[in-house]
Amino acid sequence: MDSNLAEVCFARIFLSLLLNFGGTSIAVYKQWIPNTNFENASNWDQNRVPCAKDVILFGSSKIVSVFVQASHSLTGMYLPLNGEFILAPGAGFAAFDGNYNPGCETASEVSFNSAENYEWYDPTLWHAATSLENLDLGKYIFLVDEERVPCQYDDVIFQPETSFRVNINSEQMIQLKSISIMGQNFTSDSALTEYMQSSSAKLQFQGQGKVQLSHTRCPDRSGCECGNSAAHERICAALLQNSRNQCPEVTCKDAIKPDGHCCEICGVIITLKYSADFDIELYRNRIFHTFLNLPRNNGIQMAMSKVQKLQTPLGIVPRGLDSFIQIVLIDNKTGPYAGIHAEQLANDIMKDIAEHGKFLGIVTANLQVATGSTHGISSHTIATIAWIVIGILLALLLLGITLLLHKNDALRSLSSWHLFSLWNRKKDQEGFEGTIKEGFDNPMFDTPCNPA
Repeated sequence: MDSNLAEVCFARIFLSLLLNFGGTSIAVYKQWIPNTNFENASNWDQNRVPCAKDVILFGSSKIVSVFVQASHSLTGMYLPLNGEFILAPGAGFAAFDGNYNPGCETASEVSFNSAENYEWYDPTLWHAATSLENLDLGKYIFLVDEERVPCQYDDVIFQPETSFRVNINSEQMIQLKSISIMGQNFTSDSALTEYMQSSSAKLQFQGQGKVQLSHTRCPDRSGCECGNSAAHERICAALLQNSRNQCPEVTCKDAIKPDGHCCEICGVIITLKYSADFDIELYRNRIFHTFLNLPRNNGIQMAMSKVQKLQTPLGIVPRGLDSFIQIVLIDNKTGPYAGIHAEQLANDIMKDIAEHGKFLGIVTANLQVATGSTHGISSHTIATIAWIVIGILLALLLLGITLLLHKNDALRSLSSWHLFSLWNRKKDQEGFEGTIKEGFDNPMFDTPCNPA
C-alpha cells in the first residue's frame, strides 16, 4: 500500500472511532463578547471607570443589569428605575471618605452608556472556537457571517462574572444545543423557560424572541446547515450598521461571495458534491493536518460548512435545493497579492481530491478563485479557456478530416452548399456553448484503501 494512502486510511479509522465515541460532529462554542460590567471602561461615557469624586448617572428609564467586581467609593449615584447590581464577594459601594487615588482630583458626572443596541444577530459580537480552552486562549475560528451567529447545534456561552443585555427580538425561533448564562448551564427547555421568566433574565434579554434547546449535536456526519439563512438580511444589516451599510473595498477584479457571507472577498471557494461516505469532520481534520498546519500556509484561514444552493441546470430552470460542502479560503495578503496564497493552497487541495476524492466521499469539486493579481485566474476565466481549447480541438479535427478526404479524392463529392451548412452548424454550436458560464467539475479517481 502507498504510504500516503496508508496514512489516510489510518487517519480515517482513528477519527471515525473518535467521532463515534464523542458524537458525530465536533462542537462549536459561541461566546457573547459585550458586557455591562461596572469595571468595564467602555460602558461609561468618559471611557473610564468612575472614581471617588465622581457622581454616577444611570438614566431613570435605563434597563440594565450591572455586575460589580470590586469595592468603590462614590460621591453620589443616581439609580435606574428598572435595574440590578450583582455584587461579587467583597464588592460594593461606600460614601466618599476624602481619600482618592491619583487622577481623581476633579469631580465630574459620569454616565453609564446604553446597552440597548446589542443585537443577537450581529456577527461582530460573537467569538467562535472548537473548545472552551480555545475560547480562553483566544484561538478563534473563521466562519462565514451567517455562521458567526450561533447555529442550531452550537453551545452558547455568556461568561461567568459578567452582566449583559442582548436584543433577541425575532419572529423565528432561536435554536441552540445549549446555553450557559453566568456559569449556569441550561440543556433543557423547561429549565431555560423557568429562568427566562426571572427578573434577571428580563434585564439580560430584550425582546420577545424565543430560545429552544436541542441538547444534541448534528446527527449527520456529512454536516448540518447552520439554520440562519432565514436571518441573512438581518445579520448583514447588523454587520454593516457601523460602516454606512457598505462592504469593505476589495482589491481583486472579480471578487467572489461565499454562501452565507455578507460581502465579497478575495480568496477561494471550493464547492464539493459528496456521497454517503463523506465525513465533514474527518475531511476538516485532513485539510488542517495535511495542509493548513504547514508553516508555508501560515496566515491562511479556512471555513468549511454544509450549505444549500438552488440548482439551475444550464442557468435556465430551477431544479430545487441541493446540499453542498463549501470551503472558503482567505489569506492575510493585501493589494495585488490578496488571495494568491489561498489560491496556492486551493490548488494543493484540488490535487489531493483528484487522488483521494472518491475514497473520501467527494464526487465532484468546483473551484472559484479571485486574487488581487492580474495573473490570477478566476473560475470564469478557467471556463472561457476551456471552451477556447475545445474550439481549437474541433477546428483541428475538422481540418484533419478535410485533408483526409482530399487525400482520398473524396472531397469533390461534397458540394460547397454542404460544406457551408456544416460550417454554419458548427459556428452555431460554438456560439451556444460560449454563453454557458457554469464552472466545471473535477473528476475523482478511485483510490481503494486495500493493501497491494
